[in-house]
Amino acid sequence: MARALRLAVGTFVRVPLADKTFGYGRVLSDPYMAFYRYRTEEPSEDLTAIAAQPIMFIQAVRLVRGHDWIVLGDRALEDELAKPVVRFMQDLADYRKCTIFDSVGLEKQVEPEACIGIERAEVWDPHHIAQRLLDTFMGQPNVAEVHARVRLR
Repeated sequence: MARALRLAVGTFVRVPLADKTFGYGRVLSDPYMAFYRYRTEEPSEDLTAIAAQPIMFIQAVRLVRGHDWIVLGDRALEDELAKPVVRFMQDLADYRKCTIFDSVGLEKQVEPEACIGIERAEVWDPHHIAQRLLDTFMGQPNVAEVHARVRLR
């Protein structure tokens, strides 16, 4: 069984994509990572250029030894990236029961509509993140992300 890999907060990573391009992410509070709306054809190590890009999504990631992401270096998180990460959970038996919570322990019961636009609380593997990045860059829906959206009925 592969062992979990922990990277320091603020660490930048380069994510090789299936079309031979590269996406970029950054470690937030464990296990969350932010992924930039930034794709290159050649590998970049320019942390300033990467950090200047907008965030596409934030997701919890299960990093294990042996993945093919490249560690590029680290910097302190900018204020926006240091904010708590907000997620939702939805009852499988009764879709009307939803909870919004954040990475510092705040929690609130809400209607499903309040969860629209918030990511579901789940942990993704690196290959699923790479596929989501590529799908998004190519302008197509990502099956896993669509499946994870809040159910409204």
